Amino acid sequence: MTKTILVVDDEKSIVTLIKYNLEQAGYHVITALDGGEGLKKALEDHPDLIILDWMLPNLDGMEVCKDLRQRKVSTPILMLTAKDEEFDKVLGLELGADDYMTKPFSPRELTARVKAILRRIQHMPKMEEPDSEDKQYLEVAELKIFPEQYEAYFFGELLELTPKEFELLLYLVENKGRVLTRDQLLSAVWKYDFAGDTRIVDVHISHLREKIEKNTRKPQYIKTIRGLGYKLEEPKTS
Repeated sequence: MTKTILVVDDEKSIVTLIKYNLEQAGYHVITALDGGEGLKKALEDHPDLIILDWMLPNLDGMEVCKDLRQRKVSTPILMLTAKDEEFDKVLGLELGADDYMTKPFSPRELTARVKAILRRIQHMPKMEEPDSEDKQYLEVAELKIFPEQYEAYFFGELLELTPKEFELLLYLVENKGRVLTRDQLLSAVWKYDFAGDTRIVDVHISHLREKIEKNTRKPQYIKTIRGLGYKLEEPKTS
C-alpha cells in the first residue's frame, strides 16, 4: 500500500521540491501551507508521516506537534527548521517530534530519512496485548516488546510511544544489562550523524521513564550510569 506523507510548510517552493522528490520515490503526498491547515489534515487524513516546518503562520510547527501528541497521535514527525541552535532541536524533540533536518537540506537525504522512518514503523494499534504464544517478544519484568508489531506493553497495557521512543526502548531491552553510552545510542537508534547532540538521547530517555517508571527520580528499569550513559535492567523486587 502506498504510504501517505503530509508536508506542512509555508514556502511553496519548498513544498513543491519535497512533493516532487517524494512522489518520484513512490509516495502519495498531501500538503498544507499553514499550521492550522496542517493540523486539520493530520487529524482527518491520517498520514503515515508528517514533515513539519518550525516557522508557520496560524499555528507554528511546535504548536502543531504539541497538539498532535496531546491528542495521542503517534504519527512520526520530521521537523524542518532554518534555525541551528541546539535548544531549538531539543525543544522540538521534547514536544514530541521524532527527527529534524536543518534547512537548507538535500532532497536526497530527506527522502532517505523518510524511507528509513517508514521502513521501521508499522501502524497496527491494538487494545490488548498480542498472543505471546504466537508472536515473538522480548520481556523485562512487566515490560513486553513485540518488535514485528512495533508495540510495547507495560503491565499488559499498550504504551503510547513515538517511533523513536519505541526504537530506543527496543535497543535498550535488546542490550539489557549493558552500559550504553549516549554516542552508542545515537549511532544505533538515529543511524546518522548527530555528533554533539547527546541531549537528544536524554530527552527520549526522560519520555520513556515517564511511561514505565513509577518514580522517575528513582528509576527501576532505565538506570543512569553517571559519566557514561544508560543501562536497562530488571527492577529489584523488595
